[in-house]
Amino acid sequence: MLAARTGAVGSQIPEENPKLRKQAGLSLGGKDKSPKKASENAKDSSLIPSGQSQLRARQLALLREVEMNWYLKLCDLSSEHTTACTTGMPHRNLGKSGLRVSCLGLGTWVTFGGQISDEVAERLMTIAYESGVNLFDTAEVYAAGKAEVILGSIIKKKGWRRSSLVITTKLYWGGKAETERGLSRKHIIEEIVRAMTHVINQGMAMYWGTSRWSAMEIMEAYSVARQFNMIPPVCEQAEYHLFQREKVEVQLPELYHKIGVGAMTWSPLACGIISGKYGNGVPESSRASLKCYQWLKERIVSEEGRKQQNKLKDLSPIAERLGCTLPQLAVAWCLRNEGVSSVLLGSSTPEQLIENLGAIQVLPKMTSHVVNEIDNILRNKPYSKKDYRS
Repeated sequence: MLAARTGAVGSQIPEENPKLRKQAGLSLGGKDKSPKKASENAKDSSLIPSGQSQLRARQLALLREVEMNWYLKLCDLSSEHTTACTTGMPHRNLGKSGLRVSCLGLGTWVTFGGQISDEVAERLMTIAYESGVNLFDTAEVYAAGKAEVILGSIIKKKGWRRSSLVITTKLYWGGKAETERGLSRKHIIEEIVRAMTHVINQGMAMYWGTSRWSAMEIMEAYSVARQFNMIPPVCEQAEYHLFQREKVEVQLPELYHKIGVGAMTWSPLACGIISGKYGNGVPESSRASLKCYQWLKERIVSEEGRKQQNKLKDLSPIAERLGCTLPQLAVAWCLRNEGVSSVLLGSSTPEQLIENLGAIQVLPKMTSHVVNEIDNILRNKPYSKKDYRS
């Protein structure tokens, strides 16, 4: 999946601040996927009434099950051999495209090529892969391109089938020169859509999406694609966690139902804030203690940051009752949103990754009662137009 970022021409914005991670994305799946068909499906489904859309979704799910059973029988295998069954990792469609992604993915921001060694990176990818993760996210700007290189080197070394993986990368802050960054020669949405369509038609990627785009920008990209017979985006990468909810819970669901754009979310632990490590200040070994993350430290020690830590303490009893850790509760809370196709995890140690992957076991416990309990503590549930009308 390739992501293309949007921004002001000539501006100097550092990648480290998540508020500025505005990009467009493109999905590199197996060669057996047809990007044109995926985009056509997204267009067609947006014109179908909700009742018919649900019926069609059930029919497609049944068709997938029949195809899977036929394939397993052909190969003399049983359903126990599938990744979802052997690992317990659920897979979801990326928006209304046909691309199936693990509901948990592994991100490489800050860690690969920077905070951790190549050996640790390999260990993390191995744990994720063996746990059923097929989605790995990176960007050209992560560690000045090193993250992409490390990711590719590990895949080659491990000998994993490329067709079994979904690799997503992002474009915009690629170089220092004016010609080395940006999305197109004009930096306008029509040029971006044309560029992404060209990349897919050349076989260099299978899908494309956006990251940190507004709903209006995404809708414009879709309209341009429809007008000029090009390929529209299939997903939006957005920040989503207990303290950041508006976009994913209000804006993106409407885009999903209208044009089939799904949500791939990142930072489920709010850059580590929800991990609990900052409850008594900023530890020396933490990300917030690094010089380039002064903005994160300021956020933690601010008045709003202290309020958030108090809310996390109030959430701890819920996690204890469910038999999980606070990070697992936070990740499971993100996954309970059916509009989220996949949640990208960022881990710096194998222990941390294993803990976060354990959120899969917590997901069935996220009942409406538990979600309401969490909402009553957070008191930040956004309201959609539908809520106001009712």
